[in-house]
Amino acid sequence: MSTPAYNELHQRHQRLHRLAHLQAIAQWDQSANMPSKGNEARSLALAEMGGMLHQLATEPQLKGLLDAAEAEALSGDQRANLREMRRSWKASNALPQSLVEAKSLANSRCEHAWRTQRPANDWAGHLPLLRECIRLAREEARCLSESSGLGLYDALMDQYEPGMRAAEVDRVFGDLRSWLPALIKEVQAKQAQEQTLRPQGPFPKDAQRALGLAAMQLVGFDFEAGRLDESAHPFCGGVPEDVRITTRYREDDFLPSLMGVIHETGHARYEQNLPREWLGQPLGQARSMGVHESQSLSFEMQLGSHPAFAKLLSPLVIKHLGAQAAFEPANLNRLLTRVHPAFIRVDADEVTYPAHVILRYEIERALIEGQIECEDIPALWDTKMMELLGVDTRGNYKDGCMQDVHWGCGLIGYFPCYTLGAMYAAQWFAAMRRSMPSLDADIAAGNLAPIFDWLRSNIWLQGSRLETPGLVKAASGETLNPAHFKAHLQARYLA
Repeated sequence: MSTPAYNELHQRHQRLHRLAHLQAIAQWDQSANMPSKGNEARSLALAEMGGMLHQLATEPQLKGLLDAAEAEALSGDQRANLREMRRSWKASNALPQSLVEAKSLANSRCEHAWRTQRPANDWAGHLPLLRECIRLAREEARCLSESSGLGLYDALMDQYEPGMRAAEVDRVFGDLRSWLPALIKEVQAKQAQEQTLRPQGPFPKDAQRALGLAAMQLVGFDFEAGRLDESAHPFCGGVPEDVRITTRYREDDFLPSLMGVIHETGHARYEQNLPREWLGQPLGQARSMGVHESQSLSFEMQLGSHPAFAKLLSPLVIKHLGAQAAFEPANLNRLLTRVHPAFIRVDADEVTYPAHVILRYEIERALIEGQIECEDIPALWDTKMMELLGVDTRGNYKDGCMQDVHWGCGLIGYFPCYTLGAMYAAQWFAAMRRSMPSLDADIAAGNLAPIFDWLRSNIWLQGSRLETPGLVKAASGETLNPAHFKAHLQARYLA
C-alpha cells in the first residue's frame, strides 16, 4: 500500500532539517567566531531564519497530511516518526511567527551583551535585556499552555523533556534536597583526611587545547564530523553531520576546560551516532534533553570521574602540560572527585552539582509562573546558594545569577534536565554492570569500547523511536529510578 501523505511529510521534514542545519552553524559562528560588531545583523538574520522555519513548520496543508498519514499502512518506525512529527507540528502551531522572531532577536541581543556584562559584574545593565527575554518566555509559555492544556512551566519544560511534569520534578528534587546537604558534609569530612596536591600553573591555552583534543580522541570523538572551538560559555551545537563543541580556558586551572570538553564530547557522540537512516527526520533526533545530558554526564562523571579513568588521563596531562607530582593518577583522581561547594555550576563536582540545578529550577519556575520578577533574582539566588551550598554570592553577580547564559537565551525549562540526566546516567551504568560484570576492570585496562557499544545500542541508535519512559525501561529494565544516583554517589565518595 502506498503512503503518499507520509512521503510528503518526510520530504518536508528533510527540507526543515537542511535549513535548520544552516541556522545551527550560523548560531555556532555567532558564539565562536563572529566579530562583535556583526551581532545585530546576525541577530536579525537568525530571527528571519527562525520565522521562515516557523512558516514551513506551520503550513496549512500539514494538518491534512498528518491526518491522512495516520490512515496509511506505516511501519512501526514510520508511525513513531509520525508521532514526533505531530508533536512538533502542534508545538509550532501554538506560537505566532511574530513571537518566534521577537524571541530570537531578544535572546541574541541579551546573550551578546552578557559576554561583556558578566565579567563587568553589570547586573544593572543586564537586567533590561533579561527582563525582555523573560517577558517573551512567559508569552511563549502562555501560548503553549493554551494549546496543550499543561501548566505554564510544564508547557516550557515539555519542549525539552517531553512528558516530564513539574510535579514529578518536585517529587524527585524534594527527595534529593532531603539527603544531599548531609551527604555533601559527610563527603567533605572524609576528604579532609586526604592529602591532595594542587597543580602548579600557569597552563597555556594552546597546551590545554591540545590536551582537550587528546581527551576527545580517547573517548571516541569523530573529528571528520565535528570540531573544537572556544566560546564565552561551553556548549555542543551544530548538527549530527557537523557537531561543534566549544570550551573556555583558564590559565590558572586546566581541569574545568578538560572535563568540560569530555562533557561536551558525550553530547557530541550521541549526535554523531544517531540513526543515520533517519537523518533529517524527527525519529532521528535525540530523545530529550534529559537523555542528552545523561550522555554528557556518562562521559564526564560516570566515566571521567571513575578512579581508573585518571590512569588513562594522567599520561595525556603530563604529555601536554609537563610532569609534576599533582598529575600522578592517584592525585589526579582526588582532584577530579574533590567535593567543594563553590560558585560555578559548570565547574561543580557531581555531588554539589544537583544543588545548583535545584536552585535554578526553583527560580525559573517562579519566574514563569509570575510569583517573582527579574529584579528578585539576585536576592533569591543569594538565599538559596547559602541554604543549599553555604556559599555567599552577595554582590557577586558574575559568579552568581549572571554565570549562566540559559535565561538570556530563552532556554527556560531546561535546567531540570541536567540532574535528570545525572540520574539517567547512574541508571545506565547500573544496567551496564549487571550485564557486564567486568566493566570496572575494562575501564582500568583502558578498554572503553563496552561502554560505548552499550550506549550506542541502547541509547544512540534508538533516536526518538520510543518516548522517554519507554526508552529508559528498554535500556535499563525500569523507568527512572533516582535510587541509582544516590547509590552511585555513596559508593564513589563514601565507600
